[in-house]
Amino acid sequence: MRPSPPTRLPNKHYRSREYLTPSEVRSLLDAAKERKARYSHRDYTLMLMMFRHGLRVGEAVGAKCGLRWDALMWAERQIFITREKGSDSGVHPLRDDELVLLKELREMLPDSKYIFVSERGEVMSTDAVRKLLGRLAAQAGLDIKVHCHMMRHACGYYLVNQGYNTREIQDFLGHRDIKHTEKYTKLNARRFLNFDWGDL
Repeated sequence: MRPSPPTRLPNKHYRSREYLTPSEVRSLLDAAKERKARYSHRDYTLMLMMFRHGLRVGEAVGAKCGLRWDALMWAERQIFITREKGSDSGVHPLRDDELVLLKELREMLPDSKYIFVSERGEVMSTDAVRKLLGRLAAQAGLDIKVHCHMMRHACGYYLVNQGYNTREIQDFLGHRDIKHTEKYTKLNARRFLNFDWGDL
């Protein structure tokens, strides 16, 4: 009998880390804003929303859970986030700059059902976002391989490092099991700042 081929480990075993730091997120956002492309406004808004709301790529775009205009509550300054993978959906507040960006995007796309659409007016595909993120990472000069889920992890990493309550972060990200949220606390180096090493 031929020996079975070796089982490939999950992708995370081949990466140095699974999240982006705040400075890396800023570099990606700057790259999106500075792009000389027709849809640079859409791309910047997409990246910002993915980070600030901890969106999986399929929660930002795609026909099933992608962000829709009817999920926006303009007067309340809120948006309903439809989560994937058994996570809890919920309502998130929108900041001033997000509202401005979304209003400008709506003026550009008055007839679209989805917030993020392609040149043909159809909802963006997850593959298109993956390719876009790859281009932005290259433009930003990031020295790690970036994938879409790192934007969601970057959100959790950022919130934990800002000292926000783990339960609140759990609800914000839609985690049903708090163990998924607690993994971000392991990335919080600020816990160790009070360690006193004396003269060593």
